[in-house]
Amino acid sequence: MANEIILLNISGQDKPGLTSALTGVLAEYGAKILDIGQANIHDTLSLGMLFEIQAGEDSAAVLKDLLFKSYELGITAKFTPISLEDYENWVGLQGKNRYIITILGEKLAATQISEVTKVISEKNLNIDSIIRLTGRISLLKKEDYPRACIQLSIRGEITDKTEFTAKFMQISRELDVDIAFQEDNIYRRNRRLVCFDMDSTLIQAEVIDRLAELAGVGDQVKAITEAAMQGEIDFKESFIRRMQLLKGLSEEVLHDVAINLPLTKGARRLIETLKTYGFKTAILSGGFTYFGHYLQKELGIDYVYANELEIKDGLLTGGYVGEIVDGNKKAEYLKEIAQKEGLHINQTIAVGDGANDLPMLNLAGLGIAFHAKPTVKDNAQSSISSIGLDGVLYLLGYHDRHIDLIE
Repeated sequence: MANEIILLNISGQDKPGLTSALTGVLAEYGAKILDIGQANIHDTLSLGMLFEIQAGEDSAAVLKDLLFKSYELGITAKFTPISLEDYENWVGLQGKNRYIITILGEKLAATQISEVTKVISEKNLNIDSIIRLTGRISLLKKEDYPRACIQLSIRGEITDKTEFTAKFMQISRELDVDIAFQEDNIYRRNRRLVCFDMDSTLIQAEVIDRLAELAGVGDQVKAITEAAMQGEIDFKESFIRRMQLLKGLSEEVLHDVAINLPLTKGARRLIETLKTYGFKTAILSGGFTYFGHYLQKELGIDYVYANELEIKDGLLTGGYVGEIVDGNKKAEYLKEIAQKEGLHINQTIAVGDGANDLPMLNLAGLGIAFHAKPTVKDNAQSSISSIGLDGVLYLLGYHDRHIDLIE
């Protein structure tokens, strides 16, 4: 006798033992579970079970018993017969490529989610699951640090990824929301190294600008810094010009600046979580080792590569020691650390805000432009502009409950 395939949909108030009771009924009739999924929103359950059972008396009896059990539990049961052809077509989809789309913002509005899912629909892609990664938000208490994130798992064939991501970038600009698009492959699930730019990424300051202010050349240095970050002048040229303007600054000033460095919102939460889960971390900066080593000690960073100031008789000479760490050098250091740690380059993450960060952002398995200039965002794989640095954790798929366990 042939078998029947039946989809059972359950809805109603969630309660302990519900899944156990329903699968218990199915077990009595020797049913095979082909698929199962559950979501719970505001204590309201949506549970689906796709099962196979022998046609005839058994199938009629199991449906009757499931209805009785559902009545006892105070839930609603709906049954849908599935043809073998439809089932096999559904099975065939599992070979399709999978992707993760992460939507981030201080708050998420229906308009933002609607526009993102419209792009997915236009490309004939299926949404397999939607998961909220941030904790529930009170409507009565004001949040000190509001943030909202959902993760969509999608499946299908994307012929033009550039066009696909360009549409997300347009939505991001127009609706003030961050949208990250990643392939859901083994590397995404096994990232092990995160490399950070320092100035305006790990800290909310451009250290060289602060030093320049104390040296009385603030406006001159800021103008050069901005031109370099926008990619208007070569980083090495800008670095040499700015260093010369700092000549004669006292070494004592460096300590005072270091102890007052403002960490970026979410930075400590991010680093502590990464350390707990076994990630290696690095600072790859066009700034200075003096401040990088201070942050290394403060946060427990594993590696620091930056520029070394030349100091003689307690004063900055306006020069530097060793090679200039520019964009290409950052990418080289990222590759070097990955090799030292025995990692594939796709297991790495790079985070930065300036044009000199683009080489490492594009080399890493996941490159994130953080509160970056428009030209940098447009040329990076992903970006975060709406919340703090701990937004990186959501791109890795971490839920707030994973993070709060260690806080």
